[in-house]
Amino acid sequence: MSETKYDLIVIGAGPGGYVAAIRATQLGFTVALVEKRETLGGVCLNEGCIPSKALLESSEHFARTRHELAEHGVDVGEVKLNLKQMMNRKEGIVSKLTGGIAGLMKKNKIKVYQGTAELMAKDGDTCRVTIRADKEQKLAAKHILLATGSEAIELKHLPFDGQNIINARDALSLTEVPERLLVVGGGVIGLEMGSVWSRLGSQVTVVEMLPQILPQTDPQVAQTLQRSLKKQGLDVRLKTRLEKVDVGDNAITAILNADDKQEEVVCDKILVAAGRRARTDELNLEAVDLTPNKSGQLDIDENFQTNTKGIYAIGDLVAGPMLAHKASDEGVVFAERLAGQKTTINYPGIPAVTYTWPEVASVGHTEDQLKEQGIDFKAGKFFFSANGRALCSGMSDGFIKVLATPDSGRILGVHMVGPHASELIAPAATVYAFAGSVHDLAVTSFAHPTLSEVFKEAALAVNKEAIHS
Repeated sequence: MSETKYDLIVIGAGPGGYVAAIRATQLGFTVALVEKRETLGGVCLNEGCIPSKALLESSEHFARTRHELAEHGVDVGEVKLNLKQMMNRKEGIVSKLTGGIAGLMKKNKIKVYQGTAELMAKDGDTCRVTIRADKEQKLAAKHILLATGSEAIELKHLPFDGQNIINARDALSLTEVPERLLVVGGGVIGLEMGSVWSRLGSQVTVVEMLPQILPQTDPQVAQTLQRSLKKQGLDVRLKTRLEKVDVGDNAITAILNADDKQEEVVCDKILVAAGRRARTDELNLEAVDLTPNKSGQLDIDENFQTNTKGIYAIGDLVAGPMLAHKASDEGVVFAERLAGQKTTINYPGIPAVTYTWPEVASVGHTEDQLKEQGIDFKAGKFFFSANGRALCSGMSDGFIKVLATPDSGRILGVHMVGPHASELIAPAATVYAFAGSVHDLAVTSFAHPTLSEVFKEAALAVNKEAIHS
């Protein structure tokens, strides 16, 4: 069988893979992109970031119309849920964006192959891939980038069945609102999906084995979010594990264990959001002498090259947060380093966001990380409840915390929980990336009234100079 040759073969068309393909093409490489799905965009666009945010946005409109508009003097009468239309809107957004990526591939003259890619044994400096689809094809290149992403972890005692025990992908396509939903895992995915269905009318119980939700988040931020979620009706159980499940004809009985005390909880569906794992099973890694590490991921060097020359990996396949924008950044830097540039990534400067209500966002180091590293710091905090724009919008829960060095005032981390934190984290990430200080923010004018003023006040509070507290 003849083979088609390229400079670079990218396996996986998610936010890491397709971005790497575009940047490599811009730099003069001939690129082939292999994707198992019929649509491009990976988990993020098809069953993750985008559809979940579409439902979060729609469910927020529904909940606010039902519970908050009257306070603003807007009487709307009976509010009804049209779940089918909500799902149709979500699918429309996904279709538009995945179609847009397909258009970008054509614009950049990137050849897209649809099928399952398997690595073949190397022949000198040549790497080869077999694509299994309707017809088998073979590709060859000097460089292969693995960007196949991740998948939901399935617990042994809670195997997914798509009906009673579901994952996040299933939760994005339910045809009716479950009366009682049990969420296993108090991380980002569990809280976001739990929030969606809680707003739409489900009684949601979240169980988390650890002593706080969002375990990697600033504890004060996590506590504030948990209080807000409780006010919204979510029942969050910490230091609790699900031990046993009995699926009946009309309901599911779950046995929870907290401090060695068992409790029965009856629900209609169980959403398992216990994390994600790198997707490497179908790559045939052994053919190129690669073995995942203890975390199930691939070890790489500063150029994203694995232990096998010519084979590279980015995104969820390698260490670091499993974030779409982290994968995209790595895709760009991979291509640029392949072209001989010395681009790097400031990993602590990659922001993280949880799209609950209120939102949670952070960039840089946490207090615990700074303490572990023996780095001195001072903290400043300012609450949205003292901000005019937040009060006018009716969304004043939360605060912004700024961590900075005691001497120069250089910002070491920013952590926030509050309205539109996902947007407010961008200026914080910019200041952090340029090694900015609280003094830089002190002399910067922030428009009034805006939510961004909370960021400036928090920075001023580091040296007890906040004006409005």
